[in-house]
Amino acid sequence: MARRHSLRVRVAVAFAGLGALLSLLLAVGLWLAAHDVSQRLMDQTLKAELEDYMARRGRNPASLPPATTSLRGYVAVAGTANTELPAAIARLLPGQHEIELDATPYRVAVADQGGDRYYILFNEVRQRRREQGFFNYLVAGAALMTLLSATIGYWLAGRVIAPVTLLAHQVRDAGPESPPQLEGLEQPAARRDEIGDLAHAFDSYLRRLGAFIERERAFAADASHELRTPLAVIQGAAEVLAGDPALAPAQAQRVARIERAAQEMSELIAALLLLAREQAPSTDEECDAEAVTRACIERYLPQAERRGTRLVLAQSTPLRLPVAPALFAIVVANLVRNAIAHTENGDVRISLDSRQLRVDDNGVGIRAEELGKVFERYYRGSGNRDSHGAGIGLSLVKRICDRCGWRIDLAPGETCGTRASLEFNTTS
Repeated sequence: MARRHSLRVRVAVAFAGLGALLSLLLAVGLWLAAHDVSQRLMDQTLKAELEDYMARRGRNPASLPPATTSLRGYVAVAGTANTELPAAIARLLPGQHEIELDATPYRVAVADQGGDRYYILFNEVRQRRREQGFFNYLVAGAALMTLLSATIGYWLAGRVIAPVTLLAHQVRDAGPESPPQLEGLEQPAARRDEIGDLAHAFDSYLRRLGAFIERERAFAADASHELRTPLAVIQGAAEVLAGDPALAPAQAQRVARIERAAQEMSELIAALLLLAREQAPSTDEECDAEAVTRACIERYLPQAERRGTRLVLAQSTPLRLPVAPALFAIVVANLVRNAIAHTENGDVRISLDSRQLRVDDNGVGIRAEELGKVFERYYRGSGNRDSHGAGIGLSLVKRICDRCGWRIDLAPGETCGTRASLEFNTTS
């Protein structure tokens, strides 16, 4: 996409273009007018000199033609050889002509009288120099006019768009809690200008946006309360059931599964509520990344065993991340669950160090054409028929990583399967 210049620059360029066009038209008009006047004056001068010389020669046949720096005259007497008359002039018919003699331009007037032909030549060198000087003045004037137009246009554009720039800064610097006090809102409708209309449009939009945000906050708070209450009841009931010694081993496993699902749901709700906030996650919160990773692996061990998959913590380094534990738990859980879902009778290896979290599996892998789509919301790959997810797990992981300044990447493994790499943007 081509880079767009600022409105101020574009207005200045428009003014400069207009000034250049008007200057060019004016310069061309003046040049043509001056050139036409010059030609007329030369023709009138030649005609007057020619008539004067013919009248003098009529009174005195021995009268010599004019011979000055600017004027030269010749007479072609009928029936005599005119050796002094240049051949280029001798061929001219009566009227006005433009010729060059010895690289010098001349304006020539020719007339017949009494059988003789008279020639008067006007040297145009000085005249052309004057015209060239006048042309140079016109070019300099046009350039000065263009520069002046650009300067005035840039200054005027700054004055014109200043209210728009101020309006943009007020809207940009405003937060959800402090709507901006826009310029132009105090103008009555009858006297409102375009800036006032824009300010009122922004104000109306910001009011609707503020109301929408308020409704979203109220919904999030209500949903959090309404969902956490039954989950707490489910967790409490599961704990009571888990403590019943009369439970059979199969029943105890089901109760433990219910308890884990309730805990996962609580963490998911907390993570989604954190993502719903406009501001970035607070850096005051920290999580023990190693402990969260170990807890996640422990949680998914039963699921991995049912698929004949080994879940191995290959490397673990104590690490504290400036993020809410619930968010990091969601990321680890989704990466581990996704690896288990794509691996059967294989290994899933998790590595954690100060730079990254890596999850490697040797399952069916992900097709090359699907790698660019796995983080899209509701996208489900075609490589695993046993996955029953809704296609939001990796999309949620991508949102959390973007929010925390992390980099997540999925790539084919060294021999088979898939490698998920989560790079932390830590400064320690």
